[in-house]
Amino acid sequence: MTVSETAGGRRELRKAQTRAEIRDVAQRLFAERGFDGVTSADVAATAGVAVQTVFNHFGSKEDLFFDGRTPWVDGLAAAVEDRVPGADPLDALREYLAADLERLFDQESRPANRHYIEVLGSSPALQDRERSLVETASSRLAEALLGAVPPESYAGESVRAEPVQARVLSQLAASLFLVAGRVLVLEHRQVVLDPAMDDAARESVRAVAAAALVMLEDALRGLARRSFGAPGAQS
Repeated sequence: MTVSETAGGRRELRKAQTRAEIRDVAQRLFAERGFDGVTSADVAATAGVAVQTVFNHFGSKEDLFFDGRTPWVDGLAAAVEDRVPGADPLDALREYLAADLERLFDQESRPANRHYIEVLGSSPALQDRERSLVETASSRLAEALLGAVPPESYAGESVRAEPVQARVLSQLAASLFLVAGRVLVLEHRQVVLDPAMDDAARESVRAVAAAALVMLEDALRGLARRSFGAPGAQS
């Protein structure tokens, strides 16, 4: 390794450390003061950096708030693209989303993380950004699903899919899984924030989540059979 390569590696490490420090400071301030009660200048001053340094790493306050908290934006598409060879794309998608929802439910149920959903619930700007992230994830997932199956097969069914049909069903599958996930997360947050709710209520959401994802996958397979004229499809 050359001197320049070593120096470059150190610079990248310092940049990563600075980014993480800014993010951690910002998220702590958001928890203490609320999202609207913190400015980029506040973050910079507390982190001991210039305001421009904050913007060198993060394009907006919303980016700071969500940084490190939304692995599903890329993770859903990656679950389809990086699945085990021969594995069914919808199976891979459902398994990833089920595991991610469990992780999120556990995380947001902890008292230490209550501030996260309180701050998010009180900020229209953050809610708008979260909806935008869902749309981004849905678009990436639709592309992954479309590229994951050959023209003669869809959702594990032996079908003859026209390009337009395959594209529409890929977009529909992505949207339905993302919308289902968002509905479940929002309901779980309401349960967590409601002092009248108990562990049984949270477990009810988990049970619905597990059943809903399985039924959604089955429904999409049935739609593929009906849409593409697979053998045995109902007329």
